[in-house]
Amino acid sequence: MLEKTNQVNLLFDFYAPLLKGKQRKYLELYYLDDLSLSEIAEMYDVSRQAVYDHIKRAEKQLFEYEQKLQLASRHQLRKTVCARMTRLVEALPAGEAREELLTLLHQLAEMD
Repeated sequence: MLEKTNQVNLLFDFYAPLLKGKQRKYLELYYLDDLSLSEIAEMYDVSRQAVYDHIKRAEKQLFEYEQKLQLASRHQLRKTVCARMTRLVEALPAGEAREELLTLLHQLAEMD
């Protein structure tokens, strides 16, 4: 369950603006704010089942967007490559070029 939560949170970071209003809001409340289905239903005066349906549709949309666009998986790959490059550069002897490369790699990592 924790792995799915982390995956949905990551996909939400990339694709939230593409979701419809209620789907986005319910998903945010459920995953990011850790509210229960009942709490969300009470807040919006709807049934628990309605909240559940919106969340499931939103999750499905997020995974479909990722399957088509692959923004999150490319992001993860870039992070992995940057970390590996940083380790290699850190192993170089101290010097101006090494420091500049480390600075550039940190800047690159921060862009994501």
